[in-house]
Amino acid sequence: MPQNRRTKQNSDNNINIIPHLPRGPATQARDKKANKFLIFSFMSYIISQMFDNDKKIFAAPLAGITDKPFRTILREFAPYASMVTEMISCHSLVEQHKNCIRNFDNYADEGNIGAQIFGADSYLMGEAAKILADAGAKWIDINMGCPVPKVATRSGAGAHLMRDHKLAGEIIQSVVKSVKIPVSIKTRLGWDESHQDWIDLIRIAADCGASFATIHGRTRAQGYSGQSTLPNKPDLPIPIIANGDIKNLADVERVQNLGYDGAMIGRAMLGQPWIIGQICGTCDKPENIGNVALKHLDLIINYYGEKSGVPMFRKHAAWYSAGMPNSAQFRIRVNQITDAEQLKYLIKEFWSIN
Repeated sequence: MPQNRRTKQNSDNNINIIPHLPRGPATQARDKKANKFLIFSFMSYIISQMFDNDKKIFAAPLAGITDKPFRTILREFAPYASMVTEMISCHSLVEQHKNCIRNFDNYADEGNIGAQIFGADSYLMGEAAKILADAGAKWIDINMGCPVPKVATRSGAGAHLMRDHKLAGEIIQSVVKSVKIPVSIKTRLGWDESHQDWIDLIRIAADCGASFATIHGRTRAQGYSGQSTLPNKPDLPIPIIANGDIKNLADVERVQNLGYDGAMIGRAMLGQPWIIGQICGTCDKPENIGNVALKHLDLIINYYGEKSGVPMFRKHAAWYSAGMPNSAQFRIRVNQITDAEQLKYLIKEFWSIN
């Protein structure tokens, strides 16, 4: 919505009259250029918040998981951790698809958060980055590793950009030029076992203005199967964050010993959103997980509405209850419920909450 738009008043209303001020000739006008020193100082400050601390822990973007309700829960346990949103389509964002509620998130109150975008159109990626920066994102992350076929093959985005370094460079340059906040990429070791050229891609990213990168220790062909295997960090011009099968403090220390500048935790957060806080030393495991589940459910319902929110919460209920006695029966009952109050009652019953 345009702001500070000037409107003329009618002659009967003599308030808020816009004065006619003298103007110099157009030939004397100076170009308004951003103060590069201030921009670089601001970017350095954001990056320092991510890398100038003891643990350098990041919360990974997880499609369908790291939405605003989940990030709110994460933030309660890890107030200073850096987080990344679930990936957002540049087309959906620029075209303002109303059925995708995350297109309209405001990040101003979310602390150090990066917004991840994906797409294969360099212009639209730049425009999407502007929208997210205006919404309060502290940095923009470009998805160059999603292995899902509809993203990586049919859309020519995500992991496909590991096969098209020219387009990858064009996208990075477009995003970097479009915003005054840091830009990063998240990618994988390569397309498959025979094509592991992630180092080349990260060098291109650095040459195009990216401030840092995240590497997942699997190829696109592996998906999420098998073991994440990260090599020793090579000499690269930008910081590199390690990702893949990082579940605890020992794993964090392992990748730090390999030379990586940070560790990104992904699926280990499922059912235990306090894990990053535990590793960072800002919290302990909750005494009663049910209270966390109830709050998470309320946040989801407030965000999506009851009709969509209750079915959406079922997977979280399964993760929260995993490994507990009678959890299989609990999940069966959860999957039959469509009413929020019934679901809350079941959660209280399962976790013995009065």
